[in-house]
Amino acid sequence: MSSDALRALPSVNQLLESAPDLVATEGNARAAQALRDALESARAVARAAGPAPDSAAIIATARAALADAAESVIPRRVINATGVIIHTNLGRAPLSAAAQQAILAVSQDYSALEYDIAAGERGPRGGGVEALLRSLSGAEAALVVNNCAAATTLMLAALAGGRGVVISRGQLIEIGGGFRVPDVLRQSGAKLVEVGTTNKVRAADYAAALADPEHDAIAVLRAHPSNFRMIGFTEEVPLDGLVRLARERATYTFALDDLGSGAMLDTSAFGLAREPMVQDSVRAGADVVAFSGDKLLGGPQAGIMVGRKEAIERCRRHPLQRAMRIDKFSMAALGATLLHYARGEAEREVPVVRMMAMPVAVIAARAARIAEALGPWLAANGLAAEIIDGASTVGGGSLPGETLPTRVIALRGAQPQALARRLRQAPTPVISRIIDDRVTLDPRTVL
Repeated sequence: MSSDALRALPSVNQLLESAPDLVATEGNARAAQALRDALESARAVARAAGPAPDSAAIIATARAALADAAESVIPRRVINATGVIIHTNLGRAPLSAAAQQAILAVSQDYSALEYDIAAGERGPRGGGVEALLRSLSGAEAALVVNNCAAATTLMLAALAGGRGVVISRGQLIEIGGGFRVPDVLRQSGAKLVEVGTTNKVRAADYAAALADPEHDAIAVLRAHPSNFRMIGFTEEVPLDGLVRLARERATYTFALDDLGSGAMLDTSAFGLAREPMVQDSVRAGADVVAFSGDKLLGGPQAGIMVGRKEAIERCRRHPLQRAMRIDKFSMAALGATLLHYARGEAEREVPVVRMMAMPVAVIAARAARIAEALGPWLAANGLAAEIIDGASTVGGGSLPGETLPTRVIALRGAQPQALARRLRQAPTPVISRIIDDRVTLDPRTVL
């Protein structure tokens, strides 16, 4: 390599002068850094005795790098063809049109987030949403924070900080991302009191732990198993049984329910097992029920707490509540989602519920339309499509092991991993599944 090739490369200033549109769009500093990085790559090519890129090629490289960086800042829209309805990696629950509009409305101007318009003074955050939650769940009070892990941590810190919390050993699970129930419990300041065995726990186990002064127990906790299911030789104490044990004590003991998924409709109506419902837990007498907003409820990320007024108010007054409070965009979307339930239109308007309720005949018709539309592309790429039976799943730690019958488009004629990669490289990435060495597309989750 001659030094002439390196000397022939333009300077950063020369490149900036040749790319005024890049400077106008990205700003001088950002454009200069991208051009500097592209120029360094060009120098590396020249040092390796390769043909040194010209100015246009260097600017094109910088432009592509800036475009990639901009795309990485905001999660890209994708088409979910996996058949997993609540796909945690793909943002969990898609929002209804009304929820989207609610977010847009509060983002365009100021909003009365913590302002009482009638009184002309500061008001509570999310009072209307809490009123809807009370009405829908039958609870005395409600509180919303930013996710369910925060809700669980807050209720434990506010009601059991420094005291013992009795929980079944079989419920000490790990959920996605390596988060473990025992760790969350300890971070709240509460003391973990395990009872029973992995597969069996009885009322007598809870009673013994509650009676042991060494444990200093102030609460019993039921934790939703999320995406874990135990079958076979098992036994557990239902929530109303835990409530009875708590109420039998001479000193008040809290019965807490980390419900997780937060179903407000009976999932058995869709051919699935019956997921524990929020209303069930409230009727059982739980002091606080914590659940997610972006799972079976079908709303935005949120940690929702409903239950007895005294317990909820203790959570509201705890210092952690400020650190965990929900933002205005999620509050607006949650309110719009809850209105669908209040109006009896959730099955039509909430995408998660609509997908669970979607008949196989409708899915088959959608599959046929998609396969027909893909026809020219399939032929041009030496591929063929077949519509076959399949199984959709709920996902999001809800109803583990449960499936819904569906019809999927199975693609053949190419190496599956390579074809799945090509679909992900589309302008709007298509996320598929590979089943039996074939790429499959499930129309149930294609919005």
